[in-house]
Amino acid sequence: MEIDLTPEQRSFVHLGIEQGRFQRPEDAVKDALSLWEERERARVELLNEIDAGLASLDCGQGISLDSDEAVGDWMEGVKQRGRARLGK
Repeated sequence: MEIDLTPEQRSFVHLGIEQGRFQRPEDAVKDALSLWEERERARVELLNEIDAGLASLDCGQGISLDSDEAVGDWMEGVKQRGRARLGK
């Protein structure tokens, strides 16, 4: 497969090589594709979670956020679950 990079992209790749981040241009492309793949997996996971959340609402399993306290509690739970996922 042959890939045509813009002049700016070529400069960026060469800078990465000069700085010692990569040995060859192919290494930079592999790294970029790996990051793209990781981002796409996270996007699919998020979309699946949204679908699951919407399905649970359709089944009447939603939570009531009818007060500032309820919203605060819900937001704290979201933060805690997010930190647990990130290992923080």
